[in-house]
Amino acid sequence: MEANGSLASELGSCFRSTNFSTTLSATLSANLSEKLIVSRWFSTAFGSIGLASNLFALCVLVSSSRKMHSRARSSFLIFLCGLVVTDFLGLLVTGTIIISYHFTKFNWMVVDPACYLCNFLGLSMVFFGQCPLLLGATMAGERFFGINRPFSRSTSMSKRRAWFMVGLVWAFCLSLGLLPILGLGEFTLQFPNSWCFITMLHDPKNVTFCLIFALLGILAVGLSFLFNTVSVVTLCRVYHDRESVQRRRDSEVEMMVQLVGIMIIATVCWLPLLIFIIQTVLQEPAPDLLPRQIPRQTEEMLLIYLRMVTWNQILDPWVYILFRRAVLKRIYPSLKTRPSIVSLYPMFNPSLRRKLTQESVLQ
Repeated sequence: MEANGSLASELGSCFRSTNFSTTLSATLSANLSEKLIVSRWFSTAFGSIGLASNLFALCVLVSSSRKMHSRARSSFLIFLCGLVVTDFLGLLVTGTIIISYHFTKFNWMVVDPACYLCNFLGLSMVFFGQCPLLLGATMAGERFFGINRPFSRSTSMSKRRAWFMVGLVWAFCLSLGLLPILGLGEFTLQFPNSWCFITMLHDPKNVTFCLIFALLGILAVGLSFLFNTVSVVTLCRVYHDRESVQRRRDSEVEMMVQLVGIMIIATVCWLPLLIFIIQTVLQEPAPDLLPRQIPRQTEEMLLIYLRMVTWNQILDPWVYILFRRAVLKRIYPSLKTRPSIVSLYPMFNPSLRRKLTQESVLQ
């Protein structure tokens, strides 16, 4: 054990005490379920399905955007495009490193003694993990103001502004991922030595960053739930307004169905991991652990929750593919009778209502 400790001190900070004996112990004592979850084919199948799904969704998005003349809908498609591109690149970047390890079993201490590759992988995991959550919250907020405050904006969000918002989310998540490299927390090699992620040790810096990461994700999911709930209630009021049944607002319903689907998937896939991180860093560490050691059960549970998170990147593109208006109308033909959102606001003068109704028709 002392030799392991001295070796760790000579290497980068991404190596912990358990990293030196993981390969041997896994070979000798791994049970069937553990072998399944660390299987190379498990990771390869997840990555391949996710890449194919996101690539297919991206092709559908590009095709739809060329036919779209609505500014509100086109800005929403830009957010969706940003989400799909983020999920695709996330699977591609992280999967390339992780699957390469599973097939080659390279030694991290030889290949990456200074932890450059591990830090890049950890940064990628944080960046591509938080981006979908924050993009989902941004999309929900944009639709909330578009549906509930239609008179606060003379025109819908422009494409340039939508891309700026996507870029702002990317920049924020990149800044967040850089914090451990700059000293707030650290990225370390995780079981079974195939990936790097935030470190759930109990020192102040690691605890602080883990809480920032988890609470930010929970906040994004919570905001999405709040915005989407209010928007859905508003649309239900519009649907039951008999004074304006002639007004069509199919695209609003379509966008909300897709947003709710994205929110449900993010909640189911991400909340278990985020809650697990908070519980782990706030509980008292076991007294019999070596320095910088995490219990094996905690490492295995972290890997299981990561598998759940991967489903978010796989299922997100199918929300758009399956919940498009053309598909929804086949399932629910009466969708075409949705009224306009303007019908909720009879107190506005007729000329303003006519102007906004004309804009909604163009949308």
